[in-house]
Amino acid sequence: MAREDLEIAKAEWQELANEIRKHDEAYYGEDAPHISDADYDSLRQRLLQLEQKFPSLAVADSPSRKVSGASSGRFPKSHHKQPMLSLDNAFTDGDVQDFVKRVMKFLGLDTMPVFIAEPKIDGLSANLLYRDGKLVSGATRGDGQVGEDITENLKTLDDIPLDITGAPAEIEIRGEVYMEKNDFAALNKRQLEKGEKPFANPRNAAAGSLRQLDVAITKARPLRFFAYATGVVSDDFAESQWDILQRFSQWGFQVNPLTRKCKSVEAMIAHYREIESQRAALPFDIDGVVYKVDDLAFQHRLGAVSRFPRWAMAHKFPAEKATTIVQDIEIQVGRTGALTPVARLEPVTVGGVVVSNATLHNEDEIVRKDIRIGDSVVIQRAGDVIPQIVEVIKSKRAKNAKAYIFPKTCPVCGSAAVREHNAKTGKEDAVRRCTGGLVCPAQAMERLKHFVSRKALDIDGLGAKQIELFYAKGLVKEPADIFTLEERNKTSLARLENMEGFGKTSVANLFAAINARRTAPLSRFIYALGIRHVGESNARLLARNFGSFEKFANIAKCARGDEESMAEFLSIDGIGEAVAEAVINFFAEDHNIEALERLMKEVSPTPEKEQKTDSPVAGKTIVFTGSLAQMTRDEAKAQALSLGAKVSGSVSKKTDIVVAGPGAGSKLKKAEELGVQTMSESEWRELVAPFL
Repeated sequence: MAREDLEIAKAEWQELANEIRKHDEAYYGEDAPHISDADYDSLRQRLLQLEQKFPSLAVADSPSRKVSGASSGRFPKSHHKQPMLSLDNAFTDGDVQDFVKRVMKFLGLDTMPVFIAEPKIDGLSANLLYRDGKLVSGATRGDGQVGEDITENLKTLDDIPLDITGAPAEIEIRGEVYMEKNDFAALNKRQLEKGEKPFANPRNAAAGSLRQLDVAITKARPLRFFAYATGVVSDDFAESQWDILQRFSQWGFQVNPLTRKCKSVEAMIAHYREIESQRAALPFDIDGVVYKVDDLAFQHRLGAVSRFPRWAMAHKFPAEKATTIVQDIEIQVGRTGALTPVARLEPVTVGGVVVSNATLHNEDEIVRKDIRIGDSVVIQRAGDVIPQIVEVIKSKRAKNAKAYIFPKTCPVCGSAAVREHNAKTGKEDAVRRCTGGLVCPAQAMERLKHFVSRKALDIDGLGAKQIELFYAKGLVKEPADIFTLEERNKTSLARLENMEGFGKTSVANLFAAINARRTAPLSRFIYALGIRHVGESNARLLARNFGSFEKFANIAKCARGDEESMAEFLSIDGIGEAVAEAVINFFAEDHNIEALERLMKEVSPTPEKEQKTDSPVAGKTIVFTGSLAQMTRDEAKAQALSLGAKVSGSVSKKTDIVVAGPGAGSKLKKAEELGVQTMSESEWRELVAPFL
């Protein structure tokens, strides 16, 4: 992926997040998706690409961290005893290899564990709860925590036994409700004969049939069920995923016959290729292959991150491609002045969706692919909501086609657009930026929009349209102007109340909303400043570690050339050099300091609340050093963070505990010199075990 500016990436991320949420509602809430599965995967993949490149975008309510499918309200809610997580996706063989490497690294293994590979059925996930061998409830996945209680509907499926023998006293059995292709075709034929609307695909038909308020309708539909996993289990009954599937069969469930054990990455990919070749001939729809670590003890150790288990991944089938023509190339200017080229395409349908734009990332990408206006090109939506140009069809190029000349000036304000020199790499930055930061309307307006956005100050009634209006009329040019607007309005000849679209009530509500944000959580305030590389996650890290804006700003001002201040930034786990330097550079600019001084007269950032937990390490700073024998370093960090601790990569007088394994060197020595508490890995595990 081309190197993109964080702020341009954030704008794209927001569009993606909104679109994904819209499609989630259509898919899960209405059983009527607006786009194909491949196109939906493209949205999610692009979102993940942005979050991987810019971790600050991976906020708590990101679609990447939430399982899709909130309850529709048509059925009673059902709380799962154990969350029903979604799956991370792989799209290439390299993604699969990386997944296996991550698993091995996390577990500290030198040899690859056995994996299970099974077709990914395109249906509706369901959770069945059995007590003493009897089916007592059944629910949809919902948002992963809460689904819809559709027990009576699920009981009508022949593939779901009402009683099972030899199972634990309590067990959640999970699987996929689906409809076979032949049954789907027959159902749609009956729908048309009755003059009713046909279903779009078997998945929609299965979901719509299962979520009927009239159980008789569900019973009349040809629904089937594949069991593939467990949730909460009162007693251990298997040691591996494979054992679980065998027991499912014994209890009367259907398990997918194409499931295989794989002892190498090559075997996993070979099985994927085999299933892909059979895809069209299979009686049911699939959209990929799911890989799962077979050993249940390993699964337990690996655990999960946000919405995904670490021990499983879905290898999705590739998206469709299409051919079209580049009609023009336009330049968009982002909040930080980055010039991003976008190809305007002759509209073409890809995977059921009409597209007319393609991102070109930067001028190097245009040169590398030799893209010219008028070229015939191959586009794909895999990995991008705005499709990517895969290649130019040179054989169709016009003889008079000329290479595109990237502008050296900003198309918005006319200022010089330059490529910054990276001192570390010795190369030019891939992105060309407008130098008119203080005079360029494209940047100033976008910075203001960011400042009032939902994840920043979140001022109700002051959105993008209002900012554009106020900026155009010269009422708001910088953040401080927002908070002085009410006083200035009192003496203005052109009062807001008299403007089209406003009235006394709406203006009063607007000023009340602005005044309500004169105090704001520190993390939101830091994020609202729009510092490069400082997204929501990094803003929270900075707020939590510095505690107050004054301390954060003072250390940032002193950090240029000051090793101790710089070290304080770099000691924060998750804050790297790029973030630290971006913060320091921001506070090194006089115009930023002046604007901040004006803003601080109007707003008072409030300290972050410490995470509440009864763990003995909550709020403490932990450093892990040396070799850990009973868990990997990643496991140890994840464990500490889950207990409310801060994890640092260096020892200082602010460190509370150093966990030292064999081979611990300078960090252990420094801890002893500073009088910091040290403990062995076994002592650490003994300390935290009761709270895990």
